[in-house]
Amino acid sequence: MSVLLTGILVLGGIGLVAAIILHFVAQKFAVESNPRVQAVEKLLPGVNCGACGKAGCQDFARACASADIETFKGLYCSVGGNSVMQQIATLLGYKTPERDPTVAVLRCQGSCENAPSKFEFTGLKSCRLVARISTSQSECPYGCIRMGDCVRACKFGALHISPDTGLPVVDENKCVSCGACVAICPKKLFEIRPKGKDGKRVYVACRNQQKGAVARQNCKVACIGCMKCTKIVPSIKVQNNLSYIPTDVDAEKFGQELADTCPTSAIVYTGKKEQ
Repeated sequence: MSVLLTGILVLGGIGLVAAIILHFVAQKFAVESNPRVQAVEKLLPGVNCGACGKAGCQDFARACASADIETFKGLYCSVGGNSVMQQIATLLGYKTPERDPTVAVLRCQGSCENAPSKFEFTGLKSCRLVARISTSQSECPYGCIRMGDCVRACKFGALHISPDTGLPVVDENKCVSCGACVAICPKKLFEIRPKGKDGKRVYVACRNQQKGAVARQNCKVACIGCMKCTKIVPSIKVQNNLSYIPTDVDAEKFGQELADTCPTSAIVYTGKKEQ
C-alpha cells in the first residue's frame, strides 16, 4: 500500500507542478483579443471558404481590423458581397467602393452531343484522378471530364451536373464566386467573371489550344482561332489557337454580334434571345 500511495502522491505532485507552470506560461503569452476583430467577424458569413485569399473568416477579420484605408480597399468577401463589406467599412470608419457582382462560368461546351465519349472510364469517378492518367472521355485534352469534382467542392449548392449534357451547370442565383470550382477543376475550365448588366455576359466557352481541324475532331463547338471576333472587338486576343474575350468587353453592345460571327458557336452570349 505504501508503494501505491507513494506513486499516487508523486504523480499528483507532478500534475500540480505542471498545472502551475502552464498557468503562468498562459498568463505570460496570452494574446489579448481585439474587439474590432470580433466585431468584424460577427458580420461575416462564417463559411470559411477562403475566397478572400485568407485562411478563413477570422483571418479575414484580422486583416480588415488591422488594414489602413488603401489596404482595406483590396479586401473583399465575395460570399457576403457589397452589403457585408459596406457594414464592415462603416464599423471601421472607412468607405469602400461597390464591386460589380461576379459569377463562375464554365469555359467548355463539350457536352455528350458536342463531344461524344470515345471510351468509358470505369474507375473512381474523379476528374483529378482521370486527368492524371487520361484525357476527357471525348479525348479532348482540354475538355470537361464530366465527373463532378466541382459539384462536390461547391459549399453553396450552386453546381449540378445536367443529365442532358453531362456538363456542370452554374446556378448564378446561388453562386457566390468563392472560387472552389476554379481551384478544383484539373482542366481550369471555370472562370470568375462579372455577371454583367441584366445578366448579359459574353465569353469563349472553350479552352482547347489545338489547331482548328484537330480541335473540331473531338468537339464540334471548339474555338478554331479564326480571329473573326478580333475584327469586331480589337481587344480580343487569340493566342495558342484560342480566343479570349476580356471581361471589360461590352456584352450588351457586342455580345450578339460576336456570338453570331463565331463559325463554331464557341462564343456564348447569355443575353441571346431564343428564336
